Amino acid sequence: MRAKLLLLLVLGLPVLLCGQTPREAPPQAVERIAREVRHQLIMLPYLDVFDNITFNVTGYNVTLKGQVSNPTRKKEAERAVKQIEGVENVDNQIEVLPTSSIDDELRLRLYRAIYGFGPLEKYAMPVIKPIRIIVKSGNVTLEGVVDNNADKDMAGIRANGVSGAFSVTNNLVVAPDK
Repeated sequence: MRAKLLLLLVLGLPVLLCGQTPREAPPQAVERIAREVRHQLIMLPYLDVFDNITFNVTGYNVTLKGQVSNPTRKKEAERAVKQIEGVENVDNQIEVLPTSSIDDELRLRLYRAIYGFGPLEKYAMPVIKPIRIIVKSGNVTLEGVVDNNADKDMAGIRANGVSGAFSVTNNLVVAPDK
């Protein structure tokens, strides 16, 4: 009896371990899923400049990360990604930022300071704003992509000049030359 139990445990262990690791996917499937995820996320109806959603595709699994200012957006993002053909699992690690009228006012002041500043107005043109403004309890993080280091520095300086911001972290990335 003991030998049978040991044999079952030894034979069953690889099955358990296989179930815990992501299933391999061909590179073209991963690329297609990534394109679809990106598309679905930018098509979310209420996604705005104060939300930052990133993702990672591993095999047929998608991990969502980032921050949103409304809990509904977290659910919408997960729902949209789950509908993509080939996606087997969605790990939704998106953080919902705390509700705060003080943070909301700070967001608006930051938006005006960055997107209303002459040299940075070009970033206000696209529907999906490339500079994301994340505010959590008065702490500001800038995420996204800009054209050059001067724009990155200007956005950081403009954000640092807004009253009510306790700290500013500038995570903007300079787009690679094409």
